[in-house]
Amino acid sequence: MKNVKETVMHGVFLIAACVSILAVALICIFLFANGLPAIAKIGPIKFLTGIKWKPMNEIFGIFPMIVGSIYVTAGAILVGVPIGILCAVFMARFCPEGLYKLLKPVVNLLAGIPSIVYGLFGMLFFVNTLKWGFSVLAGAFTLSIMILPLIMRQTEEALKAVPDSYREGSFGLGAGKLRTVFRIILPSAVPGILSGVILGIGRIVGETAALMYTAGTIAEIPANVMGSGRTLALHMYVLSCEGLHINQAYATAVVLLLIVLVINAVSSFIAKRITKG
Repeated sequence: MKNVKETVMHGVFLIAACVSILAVALICIFLFANGLPAIAKIGPIKFLTGIKWKPMNEIFGIFPMIVGSIYVTAGAILVGVPIGILCAVFMARFCPEGLYKLLKPVVNLLAGIPSIVYGLFGMLFFVNTLKWGFSVLAGAFTLSIMILPLIMRQTEEALKAVPDSYREGSFGLGAGKLRTVFRIILPSAVPGILSGVILGIGRIVGETAALMYTAGTIAEIPANVMGSGRTLALHMYVLSCEGLHINQAYATAVVLLLIVLVINAVSSFIAKRITKG
């Protein structure tokens, strides 16, 4: 009977794995089948590096959207990651039990809020109240708040996964609690923290709703952080909604997919190097 149950469970796991692989394969096949012809028709170099933007009936490139994506992603990571890590360190090592029971549901609530609600908050607070207008800065700050629960959860789990022997050994050598956390425990948890950063980058790169209300949709390279810009995901959404450039939307999705793959590969390489070191 036990062997039968194990066989059934193995079959279930195999089916789940096959479904996941099939889903990824179908996404790639449909995107590349529709996007690559559009890229070939426009010309790869022209599609990727064309800076001059003309009316929507003649698209010359997605370079402004690539730059906008870099600006927003870098800004959100620079703001959100340090705050998320520090909050996670406090919750994992310094937070009193009573306060922890209060903070944990708050973090879970932040993780469950729809992105469009973050966008509306960003528009009311950053765009209107702080008078930042539709800008890359407003979009970056909004997304930094959005990825906070993701960074905090992953960092907290990584910190708790560090063996207690590390902490006890540090205390035995005379180190204080603060020094132990930042010199021993935190560096040991870097691979897990980096996984949270990767997930945060993935959410930022694919975000549209929050950026429509904060960063704007102008298809130009932002002159500075107070300028409006458009990310690749938002560009793809605008093109598909207009219904005039569906093939270009698929082509943008192909570029976005390739960028995410490159980011994941580079991050995995860095995590392995850190782990080996």
